[in-house]
Amino acid sequence: KQKTMGRGESNDPQDVQRKEKAKMQLKRNIGYFDGVSFIIGSIVGAGIFVSPMGVLKHSLLNVGIALMIWTVSGLISLMGALCYAELGTALPFSGGEYSHIKRGLGSVPAFMFIWTSTFTKPASNAARALLFAEYATQPFYGICPAPEALKKCLALAVLWSLGILNGRSVKMAAWVQTVFTLLKMMALSVIAIGGIVLLVGRRKESLARFEDAFSSEIPNASQVAEAFFQGLYAYGGWWSLNYMAEEIKNPSRNIPLTVMTAVPAVIVFYLLVNISYLTVLTPKEIVSSVAVAVTWADRVIPSVAWIIPVSVAVSIFGALNSSMFTLGRLSYAGSQSGHLPVLISMLNVHSSTPAPAMIFSTAIASIFIIPSDLITLTNYFGFSAWLMVGLTCASLIVLRYREPHLHRPYKVFLPVPFVMLAVSSFLVLAPIVWSPNLQYVYAFLFMLGSLVVYLPFIHFRLHFAFFDKITCHLQLLLEVCPADGSAEGKCE
Repeated sequence: KQKTMGRGESNDPQDVQRKEKAKMQLKRNIGYFDGVSFIIGSIVGAGIFVSPMGVLKHSLLNVGIALMIWTVSGLISLMGALCYAELGTALPFSGGEYSHIKRGLGSVPAFMFIWTSTFTKPASNAARALLFAEYATQPFYGICPAPEALKKCLALAVLWSLGILNGRSVKMAAWVQTVFTLLKMMALSVIAIGGIVLLVGRRKESLARFEDAFSSEIPNASQVAEAFFQGLYAYGGWWSLNYMAEEIKNPSRNIPLTVMTAVPAVIVFYLLVNISYLTVLTPKEIVSSVAVAVTWADRVIPSVAWIIPVSVAVSIFGALNSSMFTLGRLSYAGSQSGHLPVLISMLNVHSSTPAPAMIFSTAIASIFIIPSDLITLTNYFGFSAWLMVGLTCASLIVLRYREPHLHRPYKVFLPVPFVMLAVSSFLVLAPIVWSPNLQYVYAFLFMLGSLVVYLPFIHFRLHFAFFDKITCHLQLLLEVCPADGSAEGKCE
């Protein structure tokens, strides 16, 4: 290999620019509309089509309370997204919460986060893939259940197709995300506009449901809290943009602008869709329906009611693509910090994509699909998502006081992260206090188990030489090299 001597280096700006382009690093290929698509695509999954009954059920069929909970849940999500926007613009690195927790609170909480996420997030992707397979195969089997083997094979095929796509091209992954987000928003628009038309010109009982919206029984505090759990779960995914902050064009401008566009748009659509459901169906019918959107379509557009199951499958596919994209960036960031094997932080020499990170996360998700009952175990880790949100908001507060001169292109109103910290603490503790279960103890023990790995391998830097040989062979096989190195890599 030849190295250019210092005195022989060119000072030509064009040469410098070419060298910058040739550097192995993630490219800023994600623009404003791509970012909006990723956020909306992450939030809008199957939930709004299938089971908005949770909020209504825990609101004791009180329409007014239910709509208020949908609104307030959206506003809480928006506050959280604005907190993340400050961190994303000040620290535009891959990894989302992981990178911010590491900067604000230190290496141990960050490692605990990535340890837990390496288990729970692939399991969530496996569940999405299985749900997609359920909706994609059911039309071919009518009222009969589809074979489990077929659904698992289809789920694995979808996982690996998206894993390969995200590992080969960021632009193609962003294009797929934009297309599927537009398709799912078109489906939501059909429901929303259909409801408005029916509400304006339909029978009096539909209007009466909204005129006497608060006439039903008022739920107590614990029931309202349960309803908020359901509502906030439906808005889950608002944090996804920060995972790709390193790849966003002009992050100082686009991150806050994207958040302020995408999250309010979802709030408006969720409210309109719920109003549409309530226009066509009674609250009791919504609560008793397995798939509310399908029931709505059978009533309103029976001749083309098949559109809604197809839309659910499309929506799940888009959410899965977004989730796999962000999970790959989390693994990549963890590896760059030395918390995961070094191979995972390498980039493909042809496309500058984190291909090893995508293979790593996709392989773990595939393991969960094979014995799919393992996915049920991850339900007890639901509190961990809000625990990490709370730690991220705490990191924002710590950085405000510890690094006051850090350049912050966007600053959120300081009381907002304190509110998010309080909300997160409540959402972590409430399910454990109200319905204590031994599985929560196991979940906490699993999180604390990260220290067993952290102390020898991270803190004391225990290292085995044969890992270097394995890494070298895989590096050559996958045609990858370190993110900040040259395309030649380290292996001879």
